[in-house]
Amino acid sequence: MAENVFSDLSKVIDQVGKDKGIDKQVVIDAITQGMLVAARKKYGTYREIEAAYNEDTGEVELFEFKEVVPREKFIDEEVEIPYDEAQKLDPNVQLDDSIGIKLEASDLGRIAAQTAKQIIMQKVRDAERNIIFNEFEERKGEIASGIARRVEKGAIVVDLGRTEAYIPPREQIPGEQYKPGDRIQGYLSEVRQTTRGPQIIMSRADERYLMKLFEMEVPEIYDGVVEIMAAAREPGQRAKIAVRSKDNSVDPVGACVGMKGSRVQNIVQELRGEKIDIVPWDEDITRFACNALAPAEISRVFLDDANREMEIVVPDSQLSLAIGKRGQNVRLAAKLTTWKLDIISETSAASRTAESIFNLMLIPGMSETMAQNIFQSGFGSFQAVASASVEELMTIPGYDDPDKAEKLAKEAKALVAKYEADGVPVPTAPTVAKDNKSNVSAKEQADLLLKQELKKLDAQEADEE
Repeated sequence: MAENVFSDLSKVIDQVGKDKGIDKQVVIDAITQGMLVAARKKYGTYREIEAAYNEDTGEVELFEFKEVVPREKFIDEEVEIPYDEAQKLDPNVQLDDSIGIKLEASDLGRIAAQTAKQIIMQKVRDAERNIIFNEFEERKGEIASGIARRVEKGAIVVDLGRTEAYIPPREQIPGEQYKPGDRIQGYLSEVRQTTRGPQIIMSRADERYLMKLFEMEVPEIYDGVVEIMAAAREPGQRAKIAVRSKDNSVDPVGACVGMKGSRVQNIVQELRGEKIDIVPWDEDITRFACNALAPAEISRVFLDDANREMEIVVPDSQLSLAIGKRGQNVRLAAKLTTWKLDIISETSAASRTAESIFNLMLIPGMSETMAQNIFQSGFGSFQAVASASVEELMTIPGYDDPDKAEKLAKEAKALVAKYEADGVPVPTAPTVAKDNKSNVSAKEQADLLLKQELKKLDAQEADEE
């Protein structure tokens, strides 16, 4: 049995290397180690045995090493050899030398040979797994195609030829169904080495899959003329992709769309009808956000750089279009820009502005113009003014003087303290009904209510005195 396993090894080594794509030295190491384990199992671990591959004969040779000792000091035949016997093997041997004695592979026995065979097979499998892992580790981030074989716990198992990949439920496009034998394509998102071999995760829901499809379909992207800056998806429903051109003569959106929409339609078909919005990228985040919310029209944009938030005002008729079905349009735009987007209508914005101006004009001596300046500088109420520092208030037009800014802060703080001490709510701007037919404007009504509130405050102060 041992002869069957270890005889004609050169052919076995060459064949395994050819079939499995494994380096010849890896196979040699596996065989020598397997034979060494078999020998130690046969003769015991106490004895010093080594295995080496002889390229000239194409065999793995076993040698047992023993220490050369004088005959009178010879004790243990498993680790020692008398000097006179050693001289028969090597005339030049000296005392205290270590001499190698060749063992016959045929003496190992059936069980030891079987053990060696198992070790060799395991080593070859490990080497094959490493080759597959390294191959797909290099291919990570690419698109791969295979055959759907089965479904395990909701995950689609894809045959990639030399190994299998998995598409977990979260990485599948909702509603897609594949039968065994169907060809399936996906993005190689993750390659992990496990005790059972390499585990390859494919995705059809990843934004990077969409980007790779455009790279494959659009030559300008592959060549680097057009660059994909960001992408956002709700798999199977809708996606947005932002592109820019490094060449002013090339329209990035037009290049991605293709003649009569041919390029983008090929991608839509691969993604099972997923609608794709291609938007021009812009360094100006405000313009980029407006592009991302297309086709909705944008009236005004208010930025909060510190919190990366954006308030976007749209015409009342455009509100539902900007938000999209179940908030999909604004959700994808927010993901594309990485900013938090708050969409409001012009009516809501006007109402909020009127409320803020009314609130700021409660500060004694505050004119409407100054209130508008304060509001446009980012302070929406006298409470916000009261909590701001003098340096922050000096950024307001008309309050760049430290004394003026400090006076404004004191007045706002005094007003806050006044309402807290009186325990009364801060008055709000009046709501004017849409069917109001009087000649009195909303502004006039607000001014009237403001004067009434100021009179109440003066009367309360007089009573307290």
